[in-house]
Amino acid sequence: MSSENQSGSIGWFVAGLGLGALVGVLCAPKSGRETRDNLVASAKEGTEFVRVRAREAVNQVGPLVDRTRAQASEYVQRGKEAVDQGRAQWEEFVDKGKDFVTDQTTRVTAAVEAGKHAYRSSSEPSEESFT
Repeated sequence: MSSENQSGSIGWFVAGLGLGALVGVLCAPKSGRETRDNLVASAKEGTEFVRVRAREAVNQVGPLVDRTRAQASEYVQRGKEAVDQGRAQWEEFVDKGKDFVTDQTTRVTAAVEAGKHAYRSSSEPSEESFT
């Protein structure tokens, strides 16, 4: 946000410089040559001022960009770690679910077989019923 304020300040400065030069030309009691020389000198000063302010802005923005880049990299790394952790937990839950289903399937199968065996045992005529 400070770089936006600086660029806005530079724009107003340049606009003020131009307006000042115009007023100076209109109200100057100097000769045309002296006035032109003064305008050229003012323009050079303004140009140098803008260059200095631009360098300052670059120097201020550079560390901000580096800090932002480092933070973004850190957030990406944290995100990758969270995804990996979530994936590991999901795989653990799936494995537990598979084990549970396998165990239940075994139990149900054993219960069905026991039921079949009990049914067969009860439906077969016993030797006692023949005597």
